[in-house]
Amino acid sequence: MSFEFVSLETIREIAHQYGYWSVFVGITLENAGIPLPGETITLVGGFLAGSGELNYWFVLGTAIAGAILGDNFGYWLGKWGGWPLLVGLGGFFRIREEQLHEVKEQFRQNAAKAVFLGRFIALLRIFAGPLAGIAQMPYWQFFLCNAAGATVWASVMVSLSYFVGNVISLEQLVAWVAKFTLVALILVIVWLVVPMWLETRKAKNL
Repeated sequence: MSFEFVSLETIREIAHQYGYWSVFVGITLENAGIPLPGETITLVGGFLAGSGELNYWFVLGTAIAGAILGDNFGYWLGKWGGWPLLVGLGGFFRIREEQLHEVKEQFRQNAAKAVFLGRFIALLRIFAGPLAGIAQMPYWQFFLCNAAGATVWASVMVSLSYFVGNVISLEQLVAWVAKFTLVALILVIVWLVVPMWLETRKAKNL
C-alpha cells in the first residue's frame, strides 16, 4: 500500500541512490510496523532490475530478508508490550476491551493464514507481525509462516515489476497492485466485522 506523502518519484530517486539498501531497509521498517510504502519500494526495485540497473536476484534476496527480519521485530514488539498498547488505543477509539479480546481470539485462530497471506493485504502486512506477537502465536509457527509468506510475496512483487514493467508503466503497475491489496483489506474487514455484528444482534434479541 503506497502513501501519498511519499511520492513514487521520491521512492525512485531513493532506490536509484541507495539501490539494494533502500529495498532492504524500506521493507524491514514496514514489516516492523512502521507505515512505509514497502510494497512500492519492492516494485521499484524489481522495475530497476528489469531495466538493468539492479540485479534481479539481489533485489529478490534483499526483499525476502527485509520482510522476514522486519516481521520478526514486529512479532517481538507485539509479544512484549503490544497488548497494553492495543488496549490503550482501543480506549481512545471507544472500543471495549472485550471486543479487542474477540479480535485477538479471531486472529489467534487464523494466525498462520494471516501471517502468510497478510503480505498481500493492505495494512495487514504492517500489523501482522505485532498482532501475531499479541496473540501469543508460537514463535516457531510464526517464523515458518513468516519466512514462507515473505518468499512468496517478494517473488511475486519483484517478478511482476521485473517482467510486466517492460509492458506497462511503473505508475500503472503500482496503482493496480494498490487497488488489489485495498480490495483484499475490505474483504478481510467484512469477514471479521460481519460475524461480530451478527453475534451482537443475536445477543440483543435474546
